[in-house]
Amino acid sequence: MKQHTVTDSPYGPLTLVADDGVLSGLYMTDQRHRPAEESFGPRDERPFGEAIDQLTAYFAGDLKEFTLELRLNGTPFQRTVWDRLRAIPYGETRTYGELAAELGNPAASRAVGLANGRNPIGIVVPCHRVIGAGGSLTGYGGGLERKRRLLDFERGAALF
Repeated sequence: MKQHTVTDSPYGPLTLVADDGVLSGLYMTDQRHRPAEESFGPRDERPFGEAIDQLTAYFAGDLKEFTLELRLNGTPFQRTVWDRLRAIPYGETRTYGELAAELGNPAASRAVGLANGRNPIGIVVPCHRVIGAGGSLTGYGGGLERKRRLLDFERGAALF
């Protein structure tokens, strides 16, 4: 059974979705690849206490690594990419090419980018930490301005 809630953040409202009580979605307003609202299930805050607590601590600069149980629904390749995203340390970045090489296929940077863009649990699964070759900011479902702000925040340039 799916449920959802909406919580405020320094990046605008975040819609959290749970599937049988396990976090399966975190979506920003106007996010690319955001599922239809009716797929989120009824609004109910009960399953989201820990997720909201950890997000609050993250935005306060007190949490560097999320420890939430997640349900990442995607293809085996997408889930492999999303697992690699979770291994990128707070405040650091990787390029799409570096992630492709880590997965054993240096030519798969485009496929890594596509999987990255379909990440259903933004921020917690830190797809914002992936950048283009040469350090360029490219491809963020929540918008490049949010990506820039998240990276600056993690680097200590802008605390909320």
